[in-house]
Amino acid sequence: MKALFGQQNSPGEEMTFVFQERENLPPPGDHEVKVQVRACALSWVDTKLLSEIKLKKELVPVGREISGVVLEVGSKVTFFQPDDEVVGILPLDSEESGLCEVILVHEHYLVQKPEKVCWAAAAGTVRDGLRAYTALHYLAQASPGTTVLVLDGASPFGTIAVQLAQHRGAKVVCTAHSLEDKQFLERLRPPVARVIDVAHGKIDVAESCLEETGGLGVHIVLDAGVKLYSAEDESASKSQLLPHKHDIITLLGVGGHWITTEKNLQLDPPDSHSLFLKGATVSFLNDEIWNLSNVQQGKYLSILEDIMEKLSSGIFRPQLDEPIPLYEAKVSMEIVQRNQARKRQVIQF
Repeated sequence: MKALFGQQNSPGEEMTFVFQERENLPPPGDHEVKVQVRACALSWVDTKLLSEIKLKKELVPVGREISGVVLEVGSKVTFFQPDDEVVGILPLDSEESGLCEVILVHEHYLVQKPEKVCWAAAAGTVRDGLRAYTALHYLAQASPGTTVLVLDGASPFGTIAVQLAQHRGAKVVCTAHSLEDKQFLERLRPPVARVIDVAHGKIDVAESCLEETGGLGVHIVLDAGVKLYSAEDESASKSQLLPHKHDIITLLGVGGHWITTEKNLQLDPPDSHSLFLKGATVSFLNDEIWNLSNVQQGKYLSILEDIMEKLSSGIFRPQLDEPIPLYEAKVSMEIVQRNQARKRQVIQF
């Protein structure tokens, strides 16, 4: 049995991916479930976070969002039985690679997969759904009457966030990074209130949002990263499509919530003062918090169940690429690790 792992020889060096031969698995422990993996979605491996929480190892398991069939259960497992179809996210400290035919998982990281949801869609939606829920339910309440700005709305995560905000009755504005993205967002049903095309850098995001809200500003901003400095200070590799942090502060309404994925966000005193005058808040979106603290494991599992229910009922329609066979996983993972994939990559067994 082969499994895919990531290898980083020195800090700052690009991660390389290698297949390792795995021995046959032992019987499951008391609370463990043996799962035959049917699909595994690929996500970027945050090596910095792993080293910060002392989980840095020579070979990092790759592929954590899995769907599959239960083969065997431990003696104290109460949630599942053999032949159940399951989906879940492997914990950060998992020794198992999701890119392996059979794996052992603790029962508290899995939920039942609805029968009508295909393997690839289940694995490909579970993480983006979790991030969207964390942002729009726990960090800010998207509800009828609120306006939500989703930056890079055509990304896999952006698409699910748009759909969740609309389902909650919010008015959604989003940005598009290319003509293809713009056309995709304009085809969404129900339609979004406005698509702001930032591909050529000529359109002012703050101006468009204030125009859309009658000058009041938006209630919730969900970013996809921000520019922290002016253009001449910004490194060339940084995407020119990202808004400046001042633009986001400008377009936020009174009592607004800015949910950021920018882990190194730096706010200067004038930025803080503007946020203070608006009574606005800044929250950091780290979807690993559910795994880093198991205090709210029940809430976490109920979110995963809700994501599957929304996928089953057609509320969530994920942005998935064509499923990929396991032998192409190495190349696909390299693309994902370089942040070059525009659709969610899913390996199907």
